[in-house]
Amino acid sequence: MTVLGLLEVGPLHPYGLQQLIKAWGKDQVVNVGNRANLYKITRRLTDAGLIAVRTTERDQLYPERTVYELTEAGRQESVRWLEVMLATARNEFPEFPAALSFAMLLPPPVVEAALRRRADQMRANLEKLDEALQGLAGILPRVTLIETEYQKAVAAAELDWLEATADELASGSLDWSEEMLRQAAWANTETDGPIGPAGETTPTSRP
Repeated sequence: MTVLGLLEVGPLHPYGLQQLIKAWGKDQVVNVGNRANLYKITRRLTDAGLIAVRTTERDQLYPERTVYELTEAGRQESVRWLEVMLATARNEFPEFPAALSFAMLLPPPVVEAALRRRADQMRANLEKLDEALQGLAGILPRVTLIETEYQKAVAAAELDWLEATADELASGSLDWSEEMLRQAAWANTETDGPIGPAGETTPTSRP
């Protein structure tokens, strides 16, 4: 989608695409740091008929560069993808919620310390996002920066949650124990506990 969208400005070769991605700050939301990946993507899009070779540039100072342009099929597909991605909320299974789902395996003080370290990183990320917005404000139209505004809003909300949860852990209002978790795990099951090696259940007291 990124390649198709940027080719709307005109024909470009992969190096030009990479430079434009950085200039517009799209490298903060799209992982295209490796130009080899861009070459793979352009080949796939070419094979699909979504972009086409416009020309091949030859210069003694640079390697041969293939310039690509957007096809009409590519323009239509880009619009379709974009509308669907904007309108559809998807569970993308990020790593952090998965880790939180098993935070119970660690003692509360360890989780608190980890969340405070993450909060420190989130503050630094917010500063970088602020710098990016301020640095490009007045240079690029706001609509080209709204993904950074979104990232900032999400990061700020996460920082608030991290600080509040870490404070609850510090105060003891959020707490757990191995026994509490063991009882909760089997409270609503038909067995009394984990299955042992011989197939028998291990007795577990219930609340």
